[in-house]
Amino acid sequence: MRGVSTWAVAVAIVVLTVAGRTTTAADQSDSPEAAPAAVPRGSLVIIGGSERFRDRELWDTIVELAGGEGAKIAIFPTAGGKDPTKSCAQVVKAFTRAGAEPLVVPVAWGEADRSVHEAVADPDLLQIVGNASGIYFVGGSQGRIADAMLDEKGRDTPMLAAIRDLYHNGGVIAGTSAGAAIMGQVMYRDAPSPLQILRHGVHYGEELGSGLGFLGPSWFVEQHCLVRGRFARAIVAMRSQGIPYGLGVDENTALVVRHGRDATVIGYKGVLILDASAAGSDPDVEGFNVQNVKLSYLDRGDSIDLETLAVTPAAEKSDEISLDPNAADFDPYYGHRMFYTDILSNAAVADLLGRLIDNEEDEAIGLAFNGLDAREQPSDGFEFRFYRGPDSKGWYTEIFGGEDYTVLGIHLDIRPISIAGPLYGDRRGREPTPQREADPEGDAQSVGEDGETSD
Repeated sequence: MRGVSTWAVAVAIVVLTVAGRTTTAADQSDSPEAAPAAVPRGSLVIIGGSERFRDRELWDTIVELAGGEGAKIAIFPTAGGKDPTKSCAQVVKAFTRAGAEPLVVPVAWGEADRSVHEAVADPDLLQIVGNASGIYFVGGSQGRIADAMLDEKGRDTPMLAAIRDLYHNGGVIAGTSAGAAIMGQVMYRDAPSPLQILRHGVHYGEELGSGLGFLGPSWFVEQHCLVRGRFARAIVAMRSQGIPYGLGVDENTALVVRHGRDATVIGYKGVLILDASAAGSDPDVEGFNVQNVKLSYLDRGDSIDLETLAVTPAAEKSDEISLDPNAADFDPYYGHRMFYTDILSNAAVADLLGRLIDNEEDEAIGLAFNGLDAREQPSDGFEFRFYRGPDSKGWYTEIFGGEDYTVLGIHLDIRPISIAGPLYGDRRGREPTPQREADPEGDAQSVGEDGETSD
């Protein structure tokens, strides 16, 4: 039935942001330049991390996009710091079970035989990529991938040029976790927690750096997005750099992008879309703030056109329950106000969006703050105000075995706030309630715990 406390859907995220930017990557002398690119013939499989090796859908999809049975998949262990053969063992098995011919390309910082910079120009390794129809980047540190694939001036190495050729000629590039983060032209390198990012902001060349830009300069990619509350830090980065769109994919979930445009969610969870094309900020407010970022959530099987942002729900949802809060016959399941004390906690934002689109109430509040600080003293934090608009709508189904929502057009404002501390204190016992003297006739009444008498 609609509405259990644990929302068994999963999430990936798309984020759009334009207005109110501050310092941008394009304004930096050492930042990547935005350049138009030809429409690729190939596909991207952007995986949010923690993929299950025994779940066949993800691996079968990559192999199918690479040409099917016998497809050659070049696996890059570059993000890891361990022995490349050992770190890729499970990936090799997964691709083999899916019918591919996987081969590990030893471009790795832990490789003893040759340096990374030698490997990316090695003719034999370049030939492996030239013969392949699929690329797979394992997880780890995205900075290691960028530092290997880009030279000291930020230009493509021979290896990255070969990978781009594969993509534009119809091959598939897949990456998980760090391998997903590199898909955009700007990415997080080594960043603190989302709350710290909200508090202190980001700078290109420090927390942010160059990605590989397979998705183009207009897109920012985030991973482990809902499990780790990273949707908030994605918004900060995009507002900082003036990046209009972004993808944040949650764990064991992927967004499959064909020809740079047609995208579909596969896997366990889904996709959240944030559109800040009409967003703004208040310069008189001290601290990060933004108004009117628009969020949408895409679940498994849903599709989106990355150029028009038109969403097509999975066929299973279109045959089930349609939710239009602006319709006269709207019959919501929920009827209570919502307040989330930690909006950055595991999947909290996904749970909120599903409940808000299916609710009598048209607004919900979430907070982000450091509970350990607030336990002892006043602390700063942020309020997240989510509210419906005229474009809010959704779909719901239980056909996948859980409670799955698709949600469009929920608006979000973020503002800095102060938390009055200490947040809580000891609970003191109440004064004992005096007992009434017994009736001498033997028909006395006893006093209950709530102070009321009972017969």
